[in-house]
Amino acid sequence: MKYIGILGGTFDPPHLGHLIIAEEVRVALKLDEVWFIPSQEPPHKKKAFIGATHRVEMVKRAIDSNPNFKLNTIEVDRLGKSFTFDTMKLLTKDNPNVVFHFIIGADMVEYLPNWKNIDELLNMVKFVGVKRQGYKLNSEYPIIEVDVPLIEISSTKIKERLTNNKSVRYRLPGSVEDYIKEKQLYEKRGCD
Repeated sequence: MKYIGILGGTFDPPHLGHLIIAEEVRVALKLDEVWFIPSQEPPHKKKAFIGATHRVEMVKRAIDSNPNFKLNTIEVDRLGKSFTFDTMKLLTKDNPNVVFHFIIGADMVEYLPNWKNIDELLNMVKFVGVKRQGYKLNSEYPIIEVDVPLIEISSTKIKERLTNNKSVRYRLPGSVEDYIKEKQLYEKRGCD
């Protein structure tokens, strides 16, 4: 049996907070790997600012130095909204000897009652909740809680900083920041 963590998101852009969460959960639960799954179109957010090709490349660069992190493009390859239920149905079918742990922030724990086919989804995956400032990990659903350092880094704030020519150093892996500069993503780029 193999134990895999799933960290989904738009990763627009992927930042150090994502990497810290993935590593803390991997170590705490003794997972074999954590799969990063960029979404094509998240059901609970507006569309990603940057296209999927760039987001996939940024995730590749972000996780490159950790052999326990893998990229899975199942949601990007499938057009339309990325519902966790649909993704996990395919992943569990293709990986019958894997126990999946789906990593979510406390904000998503509160939103679980609204997830598509949540009761069926609970039979496919174990949910792992990580703390997020301003939210509690209270749920009627079984959640494995993992303490991670509370680091307030968000893709939204990073995009704001980039748009306003402010530094994003120590918020993103250097390879992701280099890619953003090289491709002139998020406009008005020109700071260290």
